[in-house]
Amino acid sequence: MKNIIEDFRLQPLTKPNFVKTALVTYRQNGINKSWEIVESHNSVAILIYHKERDSFVLVKQFRPPVYHRNGDGMTIELCAGLIDKEKSLAQIAKEEIEEECGFRVPIENIERVTEVLSAVGTSGSKQVIYYTEVNESLRVSEGGGIQDEQIEVVEVPLKEAKTFMYDESIGKTVGLMFAFMWWFDRYA
Repeated sequence: MKNIIEDFRLQPLTKPNFVKTALVTYRQNGINKSWEIVESHNSVAILIYHKERDSFVLVKQFRPPVYHRNGDGMTIELCAGLIDKEKSLAQIAKEEIEEECGFRVPIENIERVTEVLSAVGTSGSKQVIYYTEVNESLRVSEGGGIQDEQIEVVEVPLKEAKTFMYDESIGKTVGLMFAFMWWFDRYA
């Protein structure tokens, strides 16, 4: 995937679409305190195991906050999406699997693993992690996301997954690391 970044600037957010900043004030043990927070959507994330290829299906994409911090900006992540629709979480997960990775998975084959908190110091948003298995008979497209999303579908062979997990040169999320650990605990 070609990735040329130009004119990268950090600016104040004047009309937010997905996040809002706020100052929370509260009293804890009789002491007045305050904390700057970011209100954001909760999300679903799905660990996808490709049975025929013995690999995990993940997504690679550019993340501006990561670029701002380390100059690369590319991350490899679980297939994921915001909880911003009036649908069941499993239905949102099903739609994200098809949009991002190109597999039409029956909703009954999408297993809820757990719910975790992310960005606890700033937003405390929740992420519900799911698991599913796919094969080529479920493929309906190449994936890649919708509209202007630039998502590259990548596979990590099972035999390379542990090496991948500990390779610090690869940008990856805590959710991905947890999901891999869960999979190895359950299936290996």
